[in-house]
Amino acid sequence: MDKELFEKGLEIRKAVVGEEYVNKSLENANSFNMPFQELVTGYCWGHVWGRPGLSRHTRSMLNIAMLCALNRPHELKIHLRGAVNNGVSPEEMQEILLQVAIYCGVPAALEGFKIATEVLEEMGVDIPKA
Repeated sequence: MDKELFEKGLEIRKAVVGEEYVNKSLENANSFNMPFQELVTGYCWGHVWGRPGLSRHTRSMLNIAMLCALNRPHELKIHLRGAVNNGVSPEEMQEILLQVAIYCGVPAALEGFKIATEVLEEMGVDIPKA
């Protein structure tokens, strides 16, 4: 693993999903799964998230849609937190999830809305009443 790419990825990963989450993931790593942590940190976060072509804001919005489509609720929760950290508003999340409903199915969007509401409430983000 390229040490420079790993360090770049580590910085981005902590900024997006939170230092506490990343530190816990690395502290809980063992000789079996540490190569995976290194791969994800360097390749995903350093190489891809570190590219200049898309903003972190845009990447977060894409991840919300893709993780809903793939039915990955655990990762969706993590990336919703990251999306808030990257400035994605509840209104933008709402629009993403409505788009998911049309192109990926209502059950995927329903789960996305449920998880997003939970994450936003946990983070203390104001969701105006209808």
